[in-house]
Amino acid sequence: MRILGNVGVLLAAALVSLTACAKTVLPPDYVATAPIARTPELSPPAAPEEPDASRNAAAARMATAYLGVPYVWAGSSPTGFDCSGLVTYVFARVGVSIPHNAAQQYQYGTPVPRDHLQAGDLVFFNRLRHNGIYLGDGRFVHATSPGGVKISRLDDDWFRTHWVGARRL
Repeated sequence: MRILGNVGVLLAAALVSLTACAKTVLPPDYVATAPIARTPELSPPAAPEEPDASRNAAAARMATAYLGVPYVWAGSSPTGFDCSGLVTYVFARVGVSIPHNAAQQYQYGTPVPRDHLQAGDLVFFNRLRHNGIYLGDGRFVHATSPGGVKISRLDDDWFRTHWVGARRL
């Protein structure tokens, strides 16, 4: 019986960690220690040598399939997404595992100047509290409240003034 009690405590702790705030603000000197992990069971049936640019563009296209899905705090499924949950979900579908947290996602990949963005690059705003996936032509897809998953423009006032940077996975 004691073992069942410990399992219950562990399950409760796991549930709390899964439902905890996905928008934790990390200190500026935070460095992610986990490398980008590929998850073959979620990979599309493509050749392993598929270029990253092609994979990232596929992720960007896939993200647009979720336009109109409602915003859900800490959401990471087609029933509801928050910004980093959308990014995590879509990239997992193309074989890239990243954490469900915008500030942590910013630690992955390589920096990309704004004038060199490609489809599938991650774009970050508001002191790493918001992010999305670049589509091309100055547009990106993201999950926001209100509005859910939608497409916005990088040159819209709010996004232009709250720009942090971009990363290529």
